[in-house]
Amino acid sequence: MTQPPTPLARPLEGLTVIDLTRALAGPYATLLLAGLGAKVIKVEEPHGGDLARENSPYLGRDGILVERAHEDDISLSHLTRARGKYGVSLNLKHPEGKKVFMDLVAKADIVVENFTAGTADRLGVGYEACKAVNPGVVFASLSGFGANNHSGKAMDVIIQALSGAMFTSGEPGHPPVRIGIPIADMLAPVFTVIGILAAIEQRHRTGEGQHVDVSMLGALTSFVAIENWSAMAAAGMEARTGLTVQRLSPFGVFECADGYVAVVAVHEPLARGLFSAMGEPDLAQDPRFCNRDARVANAEVLEARINAWSRTLPVADVVAALEARGVPVAPVRHPEDALVDPRVVERHETMAVEHPTYGSTVDLRTSGVPIQFSAATTGFDDALPVSIGQHNDAIYRELLGYSDTDMARLKSDGVL
Repeated sequence: MTQPPTPLARPLEGLTVIDLTRALAGPYATLLLAGLGAKVIKVEEPHGGDLARENSPYLGRDGILVERAHEDDISLSHLTRARGKYGVSLNLKHPEGKKVFMDLVAKADIVVENFTAGTADRLGVGYEACKAVNPGVVFASLSGFGANNHSGKAMDVIIQALSGAMFTSGEPGHPPVRIGIPIADMLAPVFTVIGILAAIEQRHRTGEGQHVDVSMLGALTSFVAIENWSAMAAAGMEARTGLTVQRLSPFGVFECADGYVAVVAVHEPLARGLFSAMGEPDLAQDPRFCNRDARVANAEVLEARINAWSRTLPVADVVAALEARGVPVAPVRHPEDALVDPRVVERHETMAVEHPTYGSTVDLRTSGVPIQFSAATTGFDDALPVSIGQHNDAIYRELLGYSDTDMARLKSDGVL
């Protein structure tokens, strides 16, 4: 009789993470760790908790609401970012709270915080304090400007502004463009997870943990720096070209009668395919467009010719004409359409969002873990701290071995 296949494990199963993060950047880092199999213990203040709990909109018995109407309405931000995490309450400003925290650290592999630089140390829960309790702990700090830089608080829009990212989009002479997704808040945690996993791998060799320090400004600026901005300026090339990249022309977004398409026709066969689709195959012999450098030098003229053609046709016709000639093309989709693409749904790169009690008439989707393994899987524990301290008993009693007397005393003293 054929035996059923053994379920695949997640890569980080067996690792325990203490999560001191809040808002978006830090919680996204620990969300990725949870999706990869780590046991994430989210520590929140007993009164207030994560800032994301108060983010509109909310999901509950009355559906999706801009303002919370019932106590069990849950912010979609919290619902998506706290998935797979075990929530405990703990007052880190209480002397006994620090002792409880260090008991957690002694059982942990990883600690992640995204306080303003220096705050963890002031609270007595920084790397050096954790290292004294657990030399093998990997302690990750995700801040706006670096763990030792006290420039102040940083939000995504501030980092976009400082990194130069806002001037990588848009047209010459027009205002800067804020990238529509919180790119700094999402990029920095990816680097944080990379740093954590690298430190865990080094610990396998040395037995020692270390401090992983990631700045949002550094993460996003490193991406901006992938382009040669100074070189383009020296060559007289316009850095801001709006919907297209003229140094790669034809490359970018073009208007159709009912929407937009993205087109890449950089190399000769692709350019010829585009010209054929346009009904102007002779453009391949035009001195202005006959090779790549010529097309770049005459990008504005070429892009005007392409738009003059594409604006007369619906998106579907433009896509069909270019695909028939092997030219990379795609419709520019709304996020709601993109999130339900079968290619990402089947790979669990986007996932359904559900209230633990109430359903929804709207197909709500959020991010998954966009990584596939041949000998492992991804996914989230069936855990969500709907209320602050929801898993106090499971963690403090079962993991730390606290007694009923211990728990009662900590609650009465305002520690939990």
